[in-house]
Amino acid sequence: MEEIRTTSEAAPPSAIEKESVNIFIMGKHYEVPASLTIMKAFEYAGYTLIRGCGCRAGFCGACSTVYRIGNRHELKVGLACQTKVEEAMYLTQIPFFPAHQVTYDLQELQPSGNQVVAIYPEITKCLGCNSCSNVCPQDLKVMKYVSHAIRGEISKAADESFDCLMCGLCASRCPANIVQYKVALLCRRLHGKHLSPQNSHVKDRVAEIQAQHYEADLQQLMEADRQSLAERYDNRDIE
Repeated sequence: MEEIRTTSEAAPPSAIEKESVNIFIMGKHYEVPASLTIMKAFEYAGYTLIRGCGCRAGFCGACSTVYRIGNRHELKVGLACQTKVEEAMYLTQIPFFPAHQVTYDLQELQPSGNQVVAIYPEITKCLGCNSCSNVCPQDLKVMKYVSHAIRGEISKAADESFDCLMCGLCASRCPANIVQYKVALLCRRLHGKHLSPQNSHVKDRVAEIQAQHYEADLQQLMEADRQSLAERYDNRDIE
């Protein structure tokens, strides 16, 4: 979550439910219903979320958040749309969730373990602690797909990491500073570019688009009113 802006004061005591907890946002105290997620607690306290709120359903990974509980020294992480508030939760905001960025050209890469290690050498320092898997909101076996990547099992790594949200929570807990989700993305790209069988119908469809085969249909959709679009959507063929 990023860039928050106060738009109003916190809700009055009369509006606070009986089941409530005390939280602190940027050092300021608020009492909020215990049933709320972090994201909803921000809004309940009078904040408008401008960036980092994403899909709000737990499937885009945009709302990675850092927090502490009471006087405990441990920094905890979670997705704000999934994580419920706790008593004495201290919340703060960072401009973005840090990630190690690497630039590469897929055309010049080979689908091998040596190639992945050359781009992300830190993966060989994996301690096997499994902290990355334990924190994953998708319950992915993160350490397992990193092991696949090290061994050059690119397709297995791509398959194991298929549901990755790219939220970055795995990297935030890694003592070896591995950016696991970036490794996963590289493996999926290598698999798609070099290992996945080429489908002829995809090439045919691209050729049709380039030949403006669908221009008339697209124009018709652009000119249609809302009701017509809704009817077309409701009556569409679903495989």
